[in-house]
Amino acid sequence: MHCYKFKMAAPMVARSLRLLCNRQAVFRNLSRPMSKLQPTDDELYVRTTISLLSKESEGLPFISNYSVHGFTVSGDRVVGPLAILPRSLVQWNVGSVADINEESLSLFHLLEPKIEILVLGCGAVNHRLDPGLHKFMRQKGIALEVQDTPHACSTFNYLVSENRIVAAGLIPPEKVL
Repeated sequence: MHCYKFKMAAPMVARSLRLLCNRQAVFRNLSRPMSKLQPTDDELYVRTTISLLSKESEGLPFISNYSVHGFTVSGDRVVGPLAILPRSLVQWNVGSVADINEESLSLFHLLEPKIEILVLGCGAVNHRLDPGLHKFMRQKGIALEVQDTPHACSTFNYLVSENRIVAAGLIPPEKVL
């Protein structure tokens, strides 16, 4: 078949001639329907995303209150230090900032799905953690944000509202600020 260039006024006829001249275009259009009802190969291989909570959950976790005794998260009251995970609330087995070490942080890096950010609330005042702990969490692929508990609660709520995969380790403040 010979292809000739024609100057046609009708764009549909010109398009048909170009398709006939280009063998690859003919095969591509024969192998895939002309409508956009099915995804193309490129659309099938997009980055996988997850939902923070499953459908049976009532909503995103939200810290509504904190005190010297504990926290209220989405209406649930937890006494003492708290770990907020993407799908659950658990009591965190630390008594103070001195108890935060690689072992106590292992709860957060062993999670599936993997969290992006861990927000630590260290009580009424901000404490500096050992730089080795920051390095340890960075090696696990998790950003570590260390703040006093009131600011950590706000930061956690903000990150959850941004649909980030976030967890929190919170120690009740010694006194309410």
